[in-house]
Amino acid sequence: MNTKNLVLMSLLIGVGAVLYIVIPGFNGGMKPDFMLTMMFIGILLFPNVKSVFLLGISTGVISGLFSTFPGGFVPNIIDKFVTAFVFFGLVVLLHTVANKLAVAIILTCVGTLVSGTVFLSSAIFLIGADIPFVGLLVAVVLPAIAINAVAFFIIYPIIGKIIKRTKFETAITV
Repeated sequence: MNTKNLVLMSLLIGVGAVLYIVIPGFNGGMKPDFMLTMMFIGILLFPNVKSVFLLGISTGVISGLFSTFPGGFVPNIIDKFVTAFVFFGLVVLLHTVANKLAVAIILTCVGTLVSGTVFLSSAIFLIGADIPFVGLLVAVVLPAIAINAVAFFIIYPIIGKIIKRTKFETAITV
């Protein structure tokens, strides 16, 4: 694994963590997960199993540490790990068009839906939380899908331009 790739992935995760911390919550403190957006960008830039594994685990741990959901540490790790590989599978399946902005935004929306569903399911199962699954899916996950799509629409082209200017080598040209 290339050191430059690791540095760029860690920068993406760091930016995601900062955004996650400073963005205020809504609907009782729930927040959109910008670390998820950065993880998706990292997977699009480095679509290989080692990178996806590292992105999924590190994003899950850091999201879990800063989670405002009671008992959300383990569900965050499960959710990011599963979501990372589902997103990776979709990127591999659509490898010829996955780097196009419109397709990447749709993949981000699907990935955010998977993430929210896995998080809520694992929180209900592991913690035994008595929470309304459908209610939280509608009140928190659907707005998070919209917010992540907008954030991805803004951030992905910026990162693409930076990578082109620095002549950084990624698997997918942005």
